[in-house]
Amino acid sequence: MAAPIALIAGEGALPVRLLQVCAAQGRRVIVCGVFGHDRDLPRNDMPLRLETLGTTLDELKAHGVAEVCFCGAVQPPRIDPALIDAATAPLVERMVGAVAAGGDDAALRIAIELFEDAGFYVRAATDLVPDLLPAEGVPSQARPSDAHGADAGRAAAVVAGLGALDIGQGCVVRQGRVLAVEAAPGTDWMLQSLAAHAPAGQGGLLYKAPKPGQDRRVDLPAIGPATVRGAQAAGLDGIAIALGGVMVLDLPATVAEADAAGLFLWIRRGAQDTG
Repeated sequence: MAAPIALIAGEGALPVRLLQVCAAQGRRVIVCGVFGHDRDLPRNDMPLRLETLGTTLDELKAHGVAEVCFCGAVQPPRIDPALIDAATAPLVERMVGAVAAGGDDAALRIAIELFEDAGFYVRAATDLVPDLLPAEGVPSQARPSDAHGADAGRAAAVVAGLGALDIGQGCVVRQGRVLAVEAAPGTDWMLQSLAAHAPAGQGGLLYKAPKPGQDRRVDLPAIGPATVRGAQAAGLDGIAIALGGVMVLDLPATVAEADAAGLFLWIRRGAQDTG
């Protein structure tokens, strides 16, 4: 029997999607839901806290786990010194560095290093479910215009600048004007804020792309049906994503949502996109 894989799981639909696929494949999974970020998980087999990470690593080895997959949104937590156990004490200095790093990329790099140094192979979510990365094109009924193409080019430059500063992976652009940029609260919060303060039917597009030089095993941006609903509520015309760098959690449902809303979905190849 194949060894189980551990999902180091946070919030959102991605961990649930991976669980469904692994179950369909008959693959054993141990869910390590990150403390405080496990509300969306159907189960949490081995809750994970930074203060007891060393013990969790030992327990995963005892269960025969050799591979782990980071999935779902997590904000760097505070470390409670009173809860640190003996197995975790040697890791504390590096964990404190991760929390103090001030950006998602730096923290994730240290997290990956901790697991790799303990002997685990870090798998990307897209290794487990390759169809999370859709093919180039416009699968929706609505199609982007030339003006949307210009906005997407502007947005790609903005997101590249944001990513270089380890800030965000998305923005909203209309007629060359940047209406909103993504920061730590995420895409949904950005769209909700725009919907609350922008006039209805304003047009424009949401653009998502990975950060320049990002380790694509972890923290790839993702969209799904809820993103389409958020874009509709914000009065946008559609969504453009970087080819090969943005996951679509349920492509058929996302396209159906876009068609129902009259929005376009564009998987776009650009100068910085891969696919």
